[in-house]
Amino acid sequence: THIKKLEEELGMVLFDRVRRPIQLTLAGDRLAAIATPLVEGIDSLATMTSEAEERGPVQIASTPDIIPHTLIRVVRVFLARFPQVHLKIRSGTREEVLRMVQDGDVDLGVVQHPEKSYGLEFQGLFLYERVLITPLDHPLLDEPLTSLDQIVRYPLILMGRGTHTRTILEEQFRRKGLEYDIIVELDSMDMIKRYVALGMGISVGPRLAIDPEDRKTVGVISLANLLPVEQAGIVTLPGKTVSSPTRNFMSVMRDVLAPAGSRR
Repeated sequence: THIKKLEEELGMVLFDRVRRPIQLTLAGDRLAAIATPLVEGIDSLATMTSEAEERGPVQIASTPDIIPHTLIRVVRVFLARFPQVHLKIRSGTREEVLRMVQDGDVDLGVVQHPEKSYGLEFQGLFLYERVLITPLDHPLLDEPLTSLDQIVRYPLILMGRGTHTRTILEEQFRRKGLEYDIIVELDSMDMIKRYVALGMGISVGPRLAIDPEDRKTVGVISLANLLPVEQAGIVTLPGKTVSSPTRNFMSVMRDVLAPAGSRR
């Protein structure tokens, strides 16, 4: 038995097996006095560690357009269900988010589907469609939008260089040999919408960044026929330990986003 092996290793008898009921010897009493607080400390440490894990934090990375419009809905529901859990949300371009996940700096990313070269796991939850954003009185609202040629006639207000939608848009412009003029660069779709509403130019951005109240100040035209519609969702690093709060967060994401489908 384990007790006999322990007695052999220590070279002493810990239990008096002659007497009934079996009792500790003097050496056994002394060992118990030493071991009891250690065992209790280990039990306490396990409890403290478990409690700390249940509080998080859950480290999340996403883009400046997804965080305030899509992720915020998930966070609201999650904190209502798990008010004790802390969240840390980091912002970056799609490529920066994928690198953070790849390097293990965050527990999960929320972006468009990564290329296979990143070696990451992906769970698609919602569609990422691009739209044209114009002032309410813009002439493009009165004609069918069938070509990117129609867009480059007007000054553009876009997110900074290296952002995913801008990269795709500029690749399409160059492929078609189109000249275009980006008059203002901003790092927030909410700021871009305000600039567009004031008539300074037009923009291309994700439909998810258009809130219902925006329809009162800007025009919106689908670009699904001109630019790719992508799957977006949860990106994780294969083999990375997933904490209970992180699993719960991903479960809430699926509950909140997956049934929503997409707007076309």
